[in-house]
Amino acid sequence: MLRSFHHPLFRREFLRHSAGLALFATLCPARSGAAADEATRDLIARLTAANDAKIPKSLARQETQPDHRWVGASVGGDGIHWVQGTTELISTLCCGICGPGSTFFRSEALVEPLRLAVGYLLRAQHADGTIDLHTSNFASPPDTAFAIDRVYSVYRLLAASSLPALKEVAGDLGTFIQRAADAVAVGGVHTPNHRWVACAALAQANAIFPRQEYVERADAWLAETIDIDPDGQYTEKSTLAYSPVIDRALISTAELMNRPALYDPVRRNLEMMLYYVHADGEVATEASRRQDQFQRGSLGRYYHSYRTLALRDGNGRFAAIARRLETQSPGPLLDLITFLSEPAFCAALPPDAPLPEDYAKVFAHSNLARIRRGTTSATILADNTTFFSFHKGAAALEAVRMATAFFGKGQFKSDTLTLQDGRSILRQVLEGPYYQPLTPEQIAAGDHIKMAPQGTVTGSRSEFRTTSNVQRLEATIEITEQAGVFNLAFSIVGTPDVPVTIELAFRHGGTLTGVEPGNTNTSFLLPEATGRYTLGEDSIEFGPGLRGHSYTQIRGALPKWEGQSVFLTGMTPLHHTLTIR
Repeated sequence: MLRSFHHPLFRREFLRHSAGLALFATLCPARSGAAADEATRDLIARLTAANDAKIPKSLARQETQPDHRWVGASVGGDGIHWVQGTTELISTLCCGICGPGSTFFRSEALVEPLRLAVGYLLRAQHADGTIDLHTSNFASPPDTAFAIDRVYSVYRLLAASSLPALKEVAGDLGTFIQRAADAVAVGGVHTPNHRWVACAALAQANAIFPRQEYVERADAWLAETIDIDPDGQYTEKSTLAYSPVIDRALISTAELMNRPALYDPVRRNLEMMLYYVHADGEVATEASRRQDQFQRGSLGRYYHSYRTLALRDGNGRFAAIARRLETQSPGPLLDLITFLSEPAFCAALPPDAPLPEDYAKVFAHSNLARIRRGTTSATILADNTTFFSFHKGAAALEAVRMATAFFGKGQFKSDTLTLQDGRSILRQVLEGPYYQPLTPEQIAAGDHIKMAPQGTVTGSRSEFRTTSNVQRLEATIEITEQAGVFNLAFSIVGTPDVPVTIELAFRHGGTLTGVEPGNTNTSFLLPEATGRYTLGEDSIEFGPGLRGHSYTQIRGALPKWEGQSVFLTGMTPLHHTLTIR
């Protein structure tokens, strides 16, 4: 159990806190070989204070029953003992006990919880060195690689400590790392980013326990070449979750295996991300192919990469991003362990250079365009059911979507984004055929076909039948922009009298005016007037409206957006221009 802060041991550590801060102020510059400026020292102090505040909460979640199978583990809110949370606990405790500015610097009270946590890691390892991710992956080499990355810097700090008890814990942690690296050196992956995480883990293990097998396995993955397109986008397009993971993994591999060419894809991705940020710092995630699609978040997870490349290259734009992130809450930065274990990371950043805040930039390989005019920004996407989103300060139109009741397959999704005379053009062409009987010759040849259970012709055999009564629907959306004002011109032609609905999905928390109630408490209709969405001091104006019917949840369309949705409705042929400002 966690001792009270009134415990004599904690009081002794607290009395040493001021001395520890003074020690740290001189230690970081001396270790780095380059002077840390006041801003960096202040940041480290804030990170240290945040980590100190986290320690009691982290210890409260640690399993302490001595006869428990998983004693030492961090227990999640669902009652599951898990390696991932325990590696975070280990890092938190290490930053306290090894951080000169911490209240817990060299605290004997943290040694036993740390020892128990590392002991749990060893018991949680399978015989082959892998660990489980209990939410989905079992005996998982990639999750084992993630674990190595989380404890690599911890091992270095503990092994360098002058406290004998910490050196003993470091020995156990080193055993975990070696077993884990042996598993990663032969194990497989699930997703593209896992390859680079595996490389980083092998590079880290090799840096402390050199083995040629680790290097050869990393080189085998690297031989596939990095999956980055000319835009600077990785395969998964995961701007919030996995792109920062890849950047950091490639940096670790470049540094520890002397592969300087690996810095280049990181630079390209970080440059691209400068244009994927809204004015309030939120990242555009609409194009992601992973679970972070449409999720909200900042560039916080990129902090390590932006700071590293800013220092390495003297890049003022990267330094400006790093400084902006440093003004935010220190929790998401998760880099106190890096400041403590990597002396060069403490060096003063180069001067800021201006960041892009007024641009119209197309990422052709991602079928995406980003437009920003100061506090207003928009994203235009092909190959995505959300083809437009718009931010104005804190106010967010998170998605504009369109669907037609055309054979249950009318959710609009353009294959390509075409640029022509200042217009962004999105297009979809659909056909709805009916099928003729099989010919006597086809039946004689055995080309019989059964109807699918839902009563339609099975797709795998429909090519044997001739078609008739073919219906066709062509939808085009042309988007133009002038000084942050966007016009969306809709044209849906072909089969007549097909119901159409256009959905404007706004973020929860704002207030809508000028709209009429729909069929749910978060659904609204917009007549011919103009509507307004307001959040705080920011507002988005949209219109004119269109109300031809109230059939908003069209068959075959995606479910309504989770936020507040305003619907424009009509029938084909439909021609309507919507202005958003």
